[in-house]
Amino acid sequence: MGLLLLAHLVAAVLAPVLVRWWGRSAYYALALVPAAGFGWLLAQLSTVLDGGTVDERTTWIPALDLDVTLRLDVLALAVAALVTGVGALVFVYCARYFEPGDEGLGRFAGVLMAFAGSMLGLVVADDMLLLYVFWELTTVFSFLLIGGSGAKVAGRRAAQQALVVTTAGGLAMLVGLVMVGQASGSYLLSEVVANPGSGPQVTAGIMLVLAGAVTKSAMVPFHFWLPAAMEAPTPTSAYLHAAAMVKAGIYLVARLAPGFADIPGWKPVLIGLGLATMLLGGYRSLRQYDLKLLLAFGTVSQLGFLMVLLGTGSREAAAAGVAMLLAHGLFKSTLFLCVGVVDHACGTRDLREISGLGRRLPVLAVTAGLAAASMAGLPPLLGFVGKEAAFTAFLDGGLESRTWALLTLLGLVLGSVLTVAYTARFLWGAFGSGGAVRRCADGEPVPARLHRPGPAFLAAPVVLAVLCLLGGPFSALLEPLVAPYADTLPLVAEEAEGLKLWHGLQPALLLSLVTVLGGLALFTGRDAVARLQRRLAVDASADEGYWHTMRGLDKVAQTSTRSTQRGSLPTYLGVVLTVLVLLPGTVLVFRAPWPDAVRPWDSPVQAVVGLVVLGAAALAVRIRQRLSAVLVVGVTGYGVGVLFALQGAPDLALTQFLVETLTLVTFVLVLRKLPKDISERHRAKERTARGVIALAVGALMAGVGVVALGARTATPVSVDFPEQAYSFGGGENVVNVTLVDIRAWDTLLEISLLVVVATGVASLVFLRQRTGAVARATGDTARSARGRRAPRDRWLAASATLSPQRRSVVLEVITRVLFHTIAVLSVYLLFSGHNAPGGGFAGGLVAGLALVLRYLAGGRYELGEAAPVDPGKLLGSGLLLAGTTGIAGLVLGVDALQTTILEATLPVLGDVKLVTSLFFDTGVYLIVVGLVLDVLRSLGAQVDVDDEHGGEDDDPAEGQALATSAGGAR
Repeated sequence: MGLLLLAHLVAAVLAPVLVRWWGRSAYYALALVPAAGFGWLLAQLSTVLDGGTVDERTTWIPALDLDVTLRLDVLALAVAALVTGVGALVFVYCARYFEPGDEGLGRFAGVLMAFAGSMLGLVVADDMLLLYVFWELTTVFSFLLIGGSGAKVAGRRAAQQALVVTTAGGLAMLVGLVMVGQASGSYLLSEVVANPGSGPQVTAGIMLVLAGAVTKSAMVPFHFWLPAAMEAPTPTSAYLHAAAMVKAGIYLVARLAPGFADIPGWKPVLIGLGLATMLLGGYRSLRQYDLKLLLAFGTVSQLGFLMVLLGTGSREAAAAGVAMLLAHGLFKSTLFLCVGVVDHACGTRDLREISGLGRRLPVLAVTAGLAAASMAGLPPLLGFVGKEAAFTAFLDGGLESRTWALLTLLGLVLGSVLTVAYTARFLWGAFGSGGAVRRCADGEPVPARLHRPGPAFLAAPVVLAVLCLLGGPFSALLEPLVAPYADTLPLVAEEAEGLKLWHGLQPALLLSLVTVLGGLALFTGRDAVARLQRRLAVDASADEGYWHTMRGLDKVAQTSTRSTQRGSLPTYLGVVLTVLVLLPGTVLVFRAPWPDAVRPWDSPVQAVVGLVVLGAAALAVRIRQRLSAVLVVGVTGYGVGVLFALQGAPDLALTQFLVETLTLVTFVLVLRKLPKDISERHRAKERTARGVIALAVGALMAGVGVVALGARTATPVSVDFPEQAYSFGGGENVVNVTLVDIRAWDTLLEISLLVVVATGVASLVFLRQRTGAVARATGDTARSARGRRAPRDRWLAASATLSPQRRSVVLEVITRVLFHTIAVLSVYLLFSGHNAPGGGFAGGLVAGLALVLRYLAGGRYELGEAAPVDPGKLLGSGLLLAGTTGIAGLVLGVDALQTTILEATLPVLGDVKLVTSLFFDTGVYLIVVGLVLDVLRSLGAQVDVDDEHGGEDDDPAEGQALATSAGGAR
């Protein structure tokens, strides 16, 4: 089973490539994947029918006891066979449904294959959390399939609607699964059903799970998303909305029924919603003119029928439910595929514009007729067998209460009458002679010209229709597939009747005759029925209710945003900090375990540094000039670095100094666009309030530090780090080994965040264009800037591009002397960081500061000479290198991102010891350099371009050229 899911994943990834190579014929090759799954299921048939199961368990996250647990029993096999068998035929159908030039064929193929794999995983998943993962994957992929390319507004709206409704139900289901799993002591579905818990928690949990089931299977009042989803292509409707996705809720109910059908609320909820859905769906079908919408509301009705049968919780109803589940998947997918053929042949699905197709397309008419007969429950089709079994179940009991059983049976009969009526409406409108309201000039029915389908186009619906036909006479062969599941539920009747076509003359046969005659009577009097429906029509509908609800949520969101988001950053920060002080602060004062004694410092130097930091912080509050305030704030950062150094943490101190320096540079670059002075004046009350909040937060954080350090009782995990750093990571620098090996996953996520931040910062600056060449001093743009040409005798390559007022010869000389030394130092820190202070992060910061020096001395063109590379490529290369290191560990036979120590004796070099984490650290180095370069290009070079472009003496065309060349973007 795991290999089948993996095969679907691989096929989904390769599908766009195959479609690009082979065109729509690639769908034939893709059909082999679900076909292989169907073949594997047939191979397991003997094992499952003998009462066995096929189980697979793959360890996923041992520390959390999360395993990929798959289980195939008789119910899972029946539904999985439907998913894979119909899925393979749908892929074959797609090869002729789409035209060679249609846009997005590769994307559609990949998403459809991914959905097929997700649905198969949902059916065979035994772990409830894994089931939820597949559940949500089907939701996401169905959203993509319904929305298509996103070009159609109706498609986007339908996809959004389906996503919101099913995701809301899925979230409720997740909470319910957790509640049931915690109460039962197991998250394996088979164990939970075999040993169901009891009590209010289990009851509430199951009700939440049912909320997910009824939204997924389009029960009232959530039925509206299914007809709206008919905006999707016909293969999507045939697969997702007939054979697969909408069956997920039905399948989950069937899976849980043996253990939870008797809990309070189960039967009233499912039977009541099922009957209401069956009747409403059938009633709405009689009002539709679009053939797909007619079938969609018919699907809603049939889903209600299935929910009643499988939610009743009795042996006889469950057997009928499984038979109808298979029958519905066959006949409804056939009918949807036939509608797709009609749409292709006629160019329309409006039954008012179609007539005479039965005579002109006889093979299609016979195919649709067989499927429709099965839907209406006519003998000898499989649908007749399932409907007879359902009627018999409730005639013989089905429920403990005879009265409720008869009322349920009455609802099923009325729903079946509507089913026959809309089936006749479908056949008469599509293939009869009275559908079209207009004719051509020669008297022929519309449309006059048909695009006649070929054999390959008709193959899939013909095969499914033949199965509908054979399923009736050979229904006894399905009994071994149905009985094992049905036997897990209690038998209400005196004895169980097996599935077969003919049970003799009995009341169920009479009820079938009543439903057929009643449905035909409704169809015959369709004009009177239509007038009655118009008279009884109401303006309200579930679909309108959904959109009103969404608009109401938008208004609530807007109102709350207007009242709480006032656009004042100090207000937001003040509210957050006040809550922090009041809630955790109160607990800290009254409940925290304060230590008996506090040591204020280890040496008097620490106290002196602390006083300097406090003084700088107090001075920063009073300074009115922005640049001076930033420099004073920087003193606090350097003071913290000194404290790190005094405490014996050279790595932290080095990093703190470098980060603080780079932060100061960044602030200076930003402050160029802000006024020199802080002109905003605050009232005394505001200053007092802010001062109180600041002091309270400072006291709170100091108290948290004291309590946290004093409350430690267990031995810190870091005690073992020095020994592990050398034996496990091959390095003596504990900090660096921790970052690149012991906690490499944390570092990988952090550098990924750095890449995201760099992209976001640059995107805020480059509003027009994020592509362009790096500004070079040797380029035409630089030579033409204000008519200056760089001379030969210069300290820096681009120094002549600066105006005389901005040049500093002293700074140019210092930069010329120190740049290469700083660059070499950065590389040294990279390579030495595993055994001495340094590492990729520190080395990257040093290299970044070298680039800052070049930019400050020579401007943006000098920056281009120092680093003539796209920062985006550096960021991407660094992240790729760091991530690839994890894969390399797996290749070398260790865990992902684990260091491998390579030792060898080489000529000249002698004994060489290399750790693979060096490559991970190199990736960090590249990312940091790329980040600094991107900040300089965006906040520095691009701001320079904007300033020059806005000057009075600048040529606008030149300014645009400079803006393009200074982009240096990804």
